Amino acid sequence: MLILALAALLIQCTGSQNQREGKEKRRTITIAVAANVQFAMEELEKAFEQESGIGADVVISSSGKLSAQILQGAPYSLLISADMKYPEALAQAGKAAGTPRIYAYGSLVLWTLNNTIELQPTPDFLLADSVRKIAIANPRTAPYGEQAVNYFKYYGVYDAVQPKLAYGESIAQTNQYIMTGAVEAGITARSVVLSPEMKDKGKWIELPAESYQPIEQGVVVTSYGQENHPLESRQFFDFLFSERARRIFEKYGYSLPVR
Repeated sequence: MLILALAALLIQCTGSQNQREGKEKRRTITIAVAANVQFAMEELEKAFEQESGIGADVVISSSGKLSAQILQGAPYSLLISADMKYPEALAQAGKAAGTPRIYAYGSLVLWTLNNTIELQPTPDFLLADSVRKIAIANPRTAPYGEQAVNYFKYYGVYDAVQPKLAYGESIAQTNQYIMTGAVEAGITARSVVLSPEMKDKGKWIELPAESYQPIEQGVVVTSYGQENHPLESRQFFDFLFSERARRIFEKYGYSLPVR
């Protein structure tokens, strides 16, 4: 009995050691991801790990904040931005490896959970007294917020609507304002309202494309990624342009660059 017990203990210890070694050997990279890509990214990282065996730890925030963290030395292997401005700025600052590339084009939508509001593509109805607060992402750090401001300016109502604006740190916080009813309506990304988590919640309308600048979303491998995880970082970069990734982006309402 003693021999059997010792054998069982040895097997258990060996199994635990193998599990630890397996975890240690699992290759993982950390990726900085703009908040509008949050829901699509959940599918992208799973698909990537299935194909490559490489794990991805994801940090979600506004593109501007993530870019600032990378400039300060944050250990992110890639920046998946909501525009091309921040990846290009990293390249100019010597904090990126290679040339930034557009992986998708985003779209703005106006979203509400308030049943009494009748959404319209033009913003004049938002000036009504019944609409007290409108959420947008911070235009200083979030490209979707910047384009929301351009939408209001295009129709000449920015000065009138500005006192009503509630600024989210990113699209993620903007969505929270809308979901909790802290605002009557908000401008967010089409990828959000098409996600399984948010689909069929409230109502939304796509904003006219001519009312804001095209949202060219870019990705770049960082200098940190090139120095510490060159193969894994490049594999994920290339994966974003694969047929499987393109199908995921399309599912979430993104338009795709021509190959």
